[in-house]
This record gives sequence, structure tokens and C-alpha cells, in this order.
Amino acid sequence: MLRIGNASGFYGDRFDAVRDMLTGGPLDVLTGDYLAELTMLILGRDRLKDPRLGYAKTFLKQLEEGLGLARERGVKIVANAGGLNPAGLADAVRELADRVGVPVNVAHVEGDDLLPRGGWGEDVLTANAYLGGAGIAACLRAGADVVVTGRVTDAALVTGPAAAHFGWGPEDYDALAGAVVAGHVLECGTQATGGNYAFFAGHDVRTLRRPGFPVAEIHADGTSVITKHDGTGGLVDVGTVTAQLLYETGGARYAGPDVTARLDTVRLAQDGADRVRISGVRGEAPPPTLKVGLNRLGGWRNEVVFVLTGLDIEAKAQLVQDQLDDALGKHRPAEVRWELARTERPDGDTEERASAYLRLVVRDSDPERVGRAVSGAAVELALGSYPGFHVTAPPGRGAPYGVFEAEYTDAAEVTHTAVLPDGQRVVVPTPVRKKEIEPVVDFDGLPVPLAAGPRRAAPLGLIAGARSGDKGGDANVGVWARSDDAWRWLAHELTVDRFRALLPETAGLSVVRHVLPNLRALNFVVEGILGEGVAAQARFDPQAKALGEWLRSRYVDIPEVLL
Repeated sequence: MLRIGNASGFYGDRFDAVRDMLTGGPLDVLTGDYLAELTMLILGRDRLKDPRLGYAKTFLKQLEEGLGLARERGVKIVANAGGLNPAGLADAVRELADRVGVPVNVAHVEGDDLLPRGGWGEDVLTANAYLGGAGIAACLRAGADVVVTGRVTDAALVTGPAAAHFGWGPEDYDALAGAVVAGHVLECGTQATGGNYAFFAGHDVRTLRRPGFPVAEIHADGTSVITKHDGTGGLVDVGTVTAQLLYETGGARYAGPDVTARLDTVRLAQDGADRVRISGVRGEAPPPTLKVGLNRLGGWRNEVVFVLTGLDIEAKAQLVQDQLDDALGKHRPAEVRWELARTERPDGDTEERASAYLRLVVRDSDPERVGRAVSGAAVELALGSYPGFHVTAPPGRGAPYGVFEAEYTDAAEVTHTAVLPDGQRVVVPTPVRKKEIEPVVDFDGLPVPLAAGPRRAAPLGLIAGARSGDKGGDANVGVWARSDDAWRWLAHELTVDRFRALLPETAGLSVVRHVLPNLRALNFVVEGILGEGVAAQARFDPQAKALGEWLRSRYVDIPEVLL
């Protein structure tokens, strides 16, 4: 068995998690996921200021103590904190090791940075292919104690160590697929151990104040058990693992550079307190292409939030909109968006509970059009607009925003390279697609509908959980039932049309529904709801983190037998 823990789900996650994971229980490998679409843009701007940067600096600070602890306990460290400069981070780790007196073998993986190739456009700041875990495996087989990478898939942090430990080859599809699923559960840290969990209110909230980070016990056949260190907070059950499995996914085929994992074959079972067994995962050949994440500077952005208090909310909102339109005149930005949030309550017992918020967002390629032109016009209204005029913060000068796009490139054209501890450079071969593989039949049916009976209007979330997230400009909403009867109802009730009706913001967008019967789950992919991605901040909830919770709050006619 190989025990792999996680100590970071994003750049900025709990700083002391590395120490907690290394001291809290047995581990063989400790991973850290520091990269996201937005993070690559942040690191790209760092690199513009100083070419020596471009990696997650927090990781180095965590290693000041963690390096010695890992060495004492024989734990390997694998992290994608290298970002845009894995070689630079590897050198920095070696310097740190010399300074703290901890002898370690450091290796890194590179080849994902495709910006030097060119052809992406003048305004593209980063262009990185999503690599698999084979380079990590090569580094570990060569004796590395610490492996840092650039842009690899989140699951590669698990598939690489598992392949190195068990000797898996590129055609061990089922085993690799099992590791991908385990890696997907681990990648977001405490989201697998009770964090951001739809049914948190049904548990002792005190245990959720500081959830422990997850651990995967992986076996040679690719099966695994998801757990956490004894005595840590949070919980691990079928629900928390289901929620994370549905996070930022699409259809039944979860394609990656190592393998295509079939999510419709995943089976979950409670295996004791805070232990969930994952089995049955089938794998298929990886696609011949690699995803390439592109970040570019999209222009300049500014926002002002006006506070509207008391009576005549809509009239106040209309007045300030008309005044701003007149004031901007020919200097009007290319994009002007207004959003009125009716948060006020009648007869509010505090001023804030009697107030609504009017949010103005502007965008333009010219910083002057979103800067002083907008902030000055807003401030000049202070004594000549609606009664009670004020804003949540002084208007600023505006700031640049980014745009994320995904392209695909032939995997054979990307030089995936493992730089071993002795400096030797090993090019990782592109996986050869196996010509014949036993097919896994796509699921094309639904469970028998629940028998008719009395119903009453209630929030969907009383019987269904949800987890939502972003992928570029798209969002996904995974919805699951906790019982077979609830699944029999949900699978027939929550159609695409019903989904659109419950979430009117999706009404004019393409929505695709995927059925995952083993998980008693539906996954909806909403195309374009996030505009040009999180860095563009085109929506109130730019990463769709709460889209699923909005869905759960909507009232539907639920069979009383389920309630």
C-alpha cells in the first residue's frame, strides 16, 4: 500500500498543513497542488516583473520546516509549485536544503511551457500544456526526495508516485484510472474531508472548524481508500467523496494525459469511520492531444458598488444609472454592466438590512476609460443623486484583468522532460495508444421512476447535495442523491429544462446533462456562464463556487415520502 497525502489545494491554502500532515500520521508521499487557471496568470505577472520568479513562493517557506520533517520520516514531497519556473524552484529548494542542513535529492519536471513556441498571439502571457505523471515517476525512480513540476494535471501528483511505486506501465489503464480518481479526490485538499460540503449542517459543526487534509491509501490494482489522519477535524464519508468527484468534471469520460478514467464505473463504499473505499474504476487510452491553458491580458476593469437604503430602491437605481450614462458620454467604456442585488428587508431593523446594492462593472482596452473617467463621474454624484447616496468603497483607478482559453496540441509535439537529481535530462515518451481494449458500455438508461404520491414544495437541497466549479468560461454543477429512492426521483425530475427553469441565468446557454448512476449523480455543464473565465470576473460568483448551492435553495415539488 502507498499512502499519499495532500497539503495544499490552491496557492494560499492553509500554511501549516505541510507540518500537520508530516507529523499527524504515517505517509509515504506528500503532495501539494498550487496551480489553478487564475494562479498561472498571477505567476505570469510575477515573471514579467522578475524572470527568476514564476513559482509559488509559499512552498519554499513551508519547506523551511517541512524538509527536515519529511527527511526524518522518509516522506517524498511532490508538488506542482514550480508553476512557470520549475527549474528555478528546484534550485531554490537545493539552496534551502543547504541552508537548513538537510541533504535531499531534488528533481523537477519541465516541458509544459509552450510560450516560446510562439503562435499564440501577442497578448498571451502564459501557454502551458497539462502533462501527466510519467515525468514525476521517472524522477522518483531515480531517487528524488523532492519533485517539483510546472503545469501537470492535478491528478498527476498521485498517478506519478503510484506508477513509480507499483511499477505500472503506460498501458495499465485500470490501475492508472483508479489513481486518477484518487488524485481527483485529493487535489482540492479539505474539500474531500468536509470542507464546502453541502450537508455540513447535519454534522457536529465543531469538527468542521478545522478539517484535516485527505490521505489516499492506494493499492497495486489501483483501488484506494480515502481517509485522513486520526484525530484531525472534518469527516470522510461517501457524501464528501462524491461531492469532490463531481467537482469540475464533465461527462463519464475524464480524459487526461495518463489515461481516460471512466467516472461511470466508480464505486464508493464506507469502509469504517472516516474511510471510503474506491473500486471498480475502468480506464481507457488517453487522448492523442494535450490541453493547453492560455492566459492573456484582456484589458482593464473597474467597479463601483452603490448602497441604496430604504424606500424606492428601483427608482434610486435608475436615477444613478441615468446620471452615470450622461456623465460618461463619449468616454463610455466598451462594456458597462449594472446588477441590482435586492438584499434589503421591509422595515429592516438595522441600516444594512434595509439596504440593497447596485454594482457597476466596466471594462475597456483603454485604462483611462475605466479609471478616472468612471471613478470621477461616480464621486461627483455624491451630493446630487439619490437620497442616502454612498458607496461601499472609494472608486479606484481600475486594474488589468485576464482571460483564460483552452487549446489542444498533439501530445507527441510536447517534450515532457524529467530532470533527475544528478542533472540528467530524460525525455518521457508519449504513451502509445493500445490498439485493442475491452470496451466499457456507455450507460444509456435511467432508474425506474419513483411511484407517484403526494408532493409538497420544498428546497431541492433537503434531499440532494451539489458541488459546482469552473473550467474556463464554463461551469459544472454536480448533483447527487443520498438514497436509491431519492435517485429514482432526481434522475427523472432534474432534466435540462428543469435545471434551466430553476437557474434562470442559464436559460439562454448550452447546458449538457451527464448521468453517473453508480454515484447516484447528475452532472450539468453550463457553457459560457463565466464569460472569459475567473480572471475576467464577468459574474457575481466568478468561479461558480456557489452555483450548486443556489440550485439547492430552489423550491421544487418533492415526494413527501422522501421528506
